[in-house]
Amino acid sequence: MSDQKKTVKVTQTGSPIGRKPGQRETLIGLGLNKMHRTRELEDTPAVRGMIRKVAHLLKVGD
Repeated sequence: MSDQKKTVKVTQTGSPIGRKPGQRETLIGLGLNKMHRTRELEDTPAVRGMIRKVAHLLKVGD
């Protein structure tokens, strides 16, 4: 069994301007708040739910 934790790479492609406040807060929770920022996050159900909530503003890769 590997000690490597699964991660998911997310890049912000859309702007939160004019979106509901909850969507902006979710982006900040993911560590994204400016266009074209990329973060590598742990692949947990909580993170997957946050990604699903703002999927239209993100590009997701492995």
